[in-house]
Amino acid sequence: MHFVVQKRKQTPAVIIVALIDVLIVLVIFLLVTTTFKQQSSLKLALPESSQAKKPGANENPPLVVSIDANGVYYLDKQPETFDQLKAGLMAQAAKNPQLVLAINADEKAPWGKVVKVRDAAADAKIKTLVAYTKEAGKP
Repeated sequence: MHFVVQKRKQTPAVIIVALIDVLIVLVIFLLVTTTFKQQSSLKLALPESSQAKKPGANENPPLVVSIDANGVYYLDKQPETFDQLKAGLMAQAAKNPQLVLAINADEKAPWGKVVKVRDAAADAKIKTLVAYTKEAGKP
């Protein structure tokens, strides 16, 4: 009788360090190739204008008042009543006399709300008022 002695096979070892290196390279690649775009949290359909300027054209960013399609006021992306908005404009104008106010109103926003914001800006003695628009579509 002949007995055969079999050696136990060793299970293959996974080299974790190499896998971590590959993972780090993939993460760095994704971070470098990803484009970061600043998007507004409010979804507004701005009116079109042939004189629309590109965002970021000013070195001093304006104070932005947004009005959605339902007529709700937003000052710095926070919903506000008209009285709160007016008090906020007064406070900001007191801090910065050269304040620029930008109105970012939805295309379907009630026109009376835009006029109220303009009147509140005049009461706060804000001299420069800007309206955001989007570029007109090319025919």
